[in-house]
Amino acid sequence: MSLNDSLANTNQKAKQVSEKFFHTSYEYYKLKIFQQLTTSFGIVFKTLFIGSLLIIGLTFLAIALAFLIGKSLGNYTQGFLIVGGGFVLLSIIAFMLRKYMSNFIISKLSEKFFN
Repeated sequence: MSLNDSLANTNQKAKQVSEKFFHTSYEYYKLKIFQQLTTSFGIVFKTLFIGSLLIIGLTFLAIALAFLIGKSLGNYTQGFLIVGGGFVLLSIIAFMLRKYMSNFIISKLSEKFFN
């Protein structure tokens, strides 16, 4: 066996190993992307579903509270104004805390996404 034959054989083996490595890496990353996409879509779907049910429930509770406050004050308009003002106040607080909420969401999603 000559040196050229030995080098050609080594090159062919290296080529086969590198092709196998590339194919295996490609399949791994394809599966990893699929896992991340399904996890992300699952989180989004569950969040939207639970959030929409929560919004419906909070809407009914807010209306009931407005009627209750309005009945006790003798004026339903004032009850709705008080409940509406409470929601505006909560919105202002949430707006002021938006950076903390963003950081919390990013940290929680990064744990799910990168692990």
